[in-house]
Amino acid sequence: MHIHDTIAGLRGARGRSGRVALVPTMGNLHEGHIALMKQARETADTVIATIFVNRLQFRPGEDFEKYPRTFEDDCEKLATHVDHLFAPTEAEMYPQPQTYQIEPPPAQAGILDGEFRPGHFRGVATVVMKLFQIVQPDVALFGKKDYQQLMVIRNMVREFNVAVEIIGGETVRAADGLALSSRNGYLSAAERAEAPNLFRILTKVIEAVRAGSRELTMLEQRAMAELQARGWIPDYVALRKKLDLQLPSAHDSGLVVLAAARLGSTRLIDNLEV
Repeated sequence: MHIHDTIAGLRGARGRSGRVALVPTMGNLHEGHIALMKQARETADTVIATIFVNRLQFRPGEDFEKYPRTFEDDCEKLATHVDHLFAPTEAEMYPQPQTYQIEPPPAQAGILDGEFRPGHFRGVATVVMKLFQIVQPDVALFGKKDYQQLMVIRNMVREFNVAVEIIGGETVRAADGLALSSRNGYLSAAERAEAPNLFRILTKVIEAVRAGSRELTMLEQRAMAELQARGWIPDYVALRKKLDLQLPSAHDSGLVVLAAARLGSTRLIDNLEV
């Protein structure tokens, strides 16, 4: 694996590399990330991973400064799975203030997570577009755990005619059902024992829908109430259309249930497709 911290260095090394797959990350890698790297290897000749904690997608008061940075450990995990690692400094990515930014439409980026993290998807879309221009991949992989992020990126690529195929990787879970996340490391032992209940509660919602229930608002409210009763502070539990995350009609069948909730000081997200 070759490590690059400059755009010029990566571009020079990339050269003619056949079909190129890009896997963007913010580091602190876990098995969910590694699963994306393995999936990328199946689709491309050259795999390029990135590690960059992107300030633009963090709101004031969020965990940008304390976000876990574990570069040496990450390199060990990546060594046998990728050909190149691009790990730029903030000055390399943003040598001047990023005054040009990608603004996803409010109907996509102002709902769900976007309602509780205003500007988050602007920061995501902007850095992803920059990475696409830097790496110029043929395919890029993103985990389905960040379901809304995946939708925003897919729509951005389609509307800007970016020549990148977007692939969503399935959520990787611990044995008890908790979706793997870099932020799981913030959880205390007691919180870690409680955390799988988010997956369990979403599973109950999915089972009710599969059994024929169309009382979607009631299912959302019941799930929110159960989380609150267990000591969580939920932002939302929402049943939406998979295609665009808009409110479903009575006859829509392609649904996904999404949730975000705080357990102690840690905000966890998860989703399950029907």
